[in-house]
Amino acid sequence: MTKPLTQLPAWKALAANHKQMQKLPLRKLFADDPKRGERLTVEASGIYLDYSKNRITDHTLELLAQLARESNLGVRIAAMFRGEKINLTENRAVLHVALRAPKTETIIVDGENVVPRVHAVLEKMAVFSNQVRDGKWKGYTGKRIRTVINIGIGGSDLGPVMAYEALKHYSDREITFLFVSNVDGIDFAEATHDLDPAETLFIVSSKTFTTLETMTNAQSARDWLVKRLGGDRKAIASHFVAVSTNTERVTAFGIDPANMFGFWDWVGGRYSMDSAIGLSTMLAIGPDHFHAMLKGFREMDEHFLHAPFEINMPVLMGLLAVWNNDFLGAQTVAVLPYEQYLKRFPAYLQQLTMESNGKHVTFDGREVDYQTGPVYWGEPGTNGQHSFYQLIHQGTRLIPCDFIAFAHSLTPLGRHHDILLANVFAQAEALAFGKTPKEVEAEGTPKTLVPHCVFEGNRPSNVIMADRLTPEVLGKLVALYEHSVFTQGVIWNIDSFDQWGVELGKVLAQKIVPELESAAPPKLTHDSSTNTLIRRYRRMKKDK
Repeated sequence: MTKPLTQLPAWKALAANHKQMQKLPLRKLFADDPKRGERLTVEASGIYLDYSKNRITDHTLELLAQLARESNLGVRIAAMFRGEKINLTENRAVLHVALRAPKTETIIVDGENVVPRVHAVLEKMAVFSNQVRDGKWKGYTGKRIRTVINIGIGGSDLGPVMAYEALKHYSDREITFLFVSNVDGIDFAEATHDLDPAETLFIVSSKTFTTLETMTNAQSARDWLVKRLGGDRKAIASHFVAVSTNTERVTAFGIDPANMFGFWDWVGGRYSMDSAIGLSTMLAIGPDHFHAMLKGFREMDEHFLHAPFEINMPVLMGLLAVWNNDFLGAQTVAVLPYEQYLKRFPAYLQQLTMESNGKHVTFDGREVDYQTGPVYWGEPGTNGQHSFYQLIHQGTRLIPCDFIAFAHSLTPLGRHHDILLANVFAQAEALAFGKTPKEVEAEGTPKTLVPHCVFEGNRPSNVIMADRLTPEVLGKLVALYEHSVFTQGVIWNIDSFDQWGVELGKVLAQKIVPELESAAPPKLTHDSSTNTLIRRYRRMKKDK
């Protein structure tokens, strides 16, 4: 991108188009084009996207595609897939796409083809997973593993939790899977309550094996296990494995380095669920299903890499997100999966989207003069309909929605699925077209209530549909959002793959911990509020 974003011809044309679009509500767009709901759709690898209920015209779409070209999106996509170091602030390649590349692929990073290393780790994960699932892996006392606890935080937790919940239908129900991330001791205490340590396996996921929250929980897990198994530290090797790159620290912890599963600095945490970070996922669903998930990722990768922008699903979603965010002024996006197994999907997307694109400077360090990443949030339908949909339908904020639905339920039960899908279609229709005062009056509504019963409509949404939720489809969905996020970041000219914003609070916390724990009153040099809070907490600690 040679010019600042707002100086690009397509951006200026989109600003003009937005002024024209204010006079064209969705009701009119659909009335003028009876085929709109058929035309403004795209299908890729079994995923169907209906984006017709966005406030756009064909001309808007042409301008958005032109904006992508002026932003060199195609060049950036190709650079990522080639393994170029597009994470400029950290001088790193961005190669989550290598995690699902076939063995025949060649991706060079620093002179090495990384694909064989990826498959070596996958094969090691498969051997270990089969041993645990078959009962061949024994704990210290000779018992088989009945509970697996993943200890991580951020991408080392959100991805595995989401995948486990999403694919629980395919999981081994003979093994219980739990996840500990919060440094609040309650998280660990509740996870281990009433567990038999002789049947428990811990996966400690930390690239450096230094993450404060993860290692605090891991040390508590080690103490809990050793104490309950007679005090012999040799028990650690039978009940702990590591997902890390720090062999020295893993060994010092007591974990056999042979049971360390590696990954690489070109895999960002929020993009790592299909790396060794997904070990708990493979343990739950088995290697075959895990590889099916990787296949789904890869199919969406190929579509993103090769499809023209006009029919490229991740590109379209990313461009529409930019349109809604920067031109329509939407500050949030609601992700609404009408599938209970996807209950953790919105939480997973919160990190993927907001840690990636929550940036205020461009690649060259200039302050942006436009909005970047919106807030992503959501809950499964139909629960949300009885919670926050009131605000989406009749509130004063514009909140674009992504509805996610499946044609077939994994657990068919009477009329449930027809009612569920009816709500998907009804909500998208209601958001788009609303209900006018005349329509409300025609229903016999008292005049005093008419204003309260009017729905403005003209609220954009996407509907994403697939046949059923399988491991392969989950991979496609995650890749769809990964590449949509990348598209948005390229348009905004920001680095979607660093996360400097999480550092300051972590550094300050490391400074404050000894100030809270010291026996003597510490010399405090913070602001008056922080100093007062620290002193108050120290006094309250003494008053048990």
